[in-house]
Amino acid sequence: MRASGEKKEKNRRRTVELLGMISQFGISMLVPMFLCFFAGRALDAHFGTVWWTIVLFFVGALAGFRNIWVVAKRYFKNDTESLSGMKVEEDREGKVDRP
Repeated sequence: MRASGEKKEKNRRRTVELLGMISQFGISMLVPMFLCFFAGRALDAHFGTVWWTIVLFFVGALAGFRNIWVVAKRYFKNDTESLSGMKVEEDREGKVDRP
């Protein structure tokens, strides 16, 4: 019975960890987009143009995708088990060998 409680606690911890990762993905994507969008609006208002908003919005989107890439790379590098629960082994060059 104790093993069942430990398994539930491990599953609960994993669920909270994954929810945190998903939240971090959303924040990492939206913050640069909004910052660049509003910076573009300010530049458009200052210079009387209409294209800064669009350009900086796409720059923010690219920055957001880069942030997600970095976060995902860090997360999956630290993850030592695959989804099937098998142990993942890395060689010296960092290549992953999944049995």
